[in-house]
Amino acid sequence: MLHDLVDLGRYPIDRPDSHGYRQLIADLRRELDEDGCAVLPGFVHEDGLGKLIAEAEEVAPKAHRSFNRTNAYFTQDDPSYGIGHPIRRFFDRSNAFVPADNFPRTSPLRRIYENDGFMPFIRDALNEPADRFFRYDDPLADVIINVVEKGQGFPWHFDTNNYTVTLAIQNGEAGGAFEYVPHLRTGEDENFNGVSAILDGSMKGVRQLDLQPGDLQIFRGRYTLHRVAPVEGDRKRYVGIFSFVETEGMCGGIERTRQLYGRVLPQHYERAGLRCDELLD
Repeated sequence: MLHDLVDLGRYPIDRPDSHGYRQLIADLRRELDEDGCAVLPGFVHEDGLGKLIAEAEEVAPKAHRSFNRTNAYFTQDDPSYGIGHPIRRFFDRSNAFVPADNFPRTSPLRRIYENDGFMPFIRDALNEPADRFFRYDDPLADVIINVVEKGQGFPWHFDTNNYTVTLAIQNGEAGGAFEYVPHLRTGEDENFNGVSAILDGSMKGVRQLDLQPGDLQIFRGRYTLHRVAPVEGDRKRYVGIFSFVETEGMCGGIERTRQLYGRVLPQHYERAGLRCDELLD
């Protein structure tokens, strides 16, 4: 039960046969079709938010902090492509992620992710069939917290996992806006020209969100280029991230996992390339 965390009166994910649930799903599907993104304001209520903030403060010192240069795909340079190609364009990245193995089953964040009603709810919102929708089977990345400190952000990138669900836990004092370009690539087309235009500074199609603590965001991150603006002030920005994929058993790529979490497990080598498309990582 999630009564101590989630506003189930406003968001009846525990009552899938109710009129309120059906209306909620209809609204979310419309937002996702139009925008590639949907937001549920105040999904976590005030008391629940206090528990999540306390958890974030406790685990934040365990975050893997990395400062490097990365492209939008988290891949290594590939000289077979011409100079200026998106694969060969690298940007400064400073960020920190608390790996998933720091969140036990009793963790407030993991309790939401593994709740019996949560995954079917997200799947319904995305209008995906049950045989093409699974929890991310990555022991370091299925449930994580992104910790962003003063001056840090995240440059333009695509996600490895198909669908990302984020939960705003705490904002910085300023900055930290989420910017995205919905539907920029598909499972069949990388759209390198479109990606290049955004990397060159074009704001055509770019949308911006200022999420508030407790807001839940459903997002097609594998197909949508996105970034987080640098955070200002001393207060850390905490965002919980839940990941879902359309290939059972899929986990993160080796290079990306090493960059984001500082280590790679045997499972990442065993399942490298296990996915249903040929997109770059």
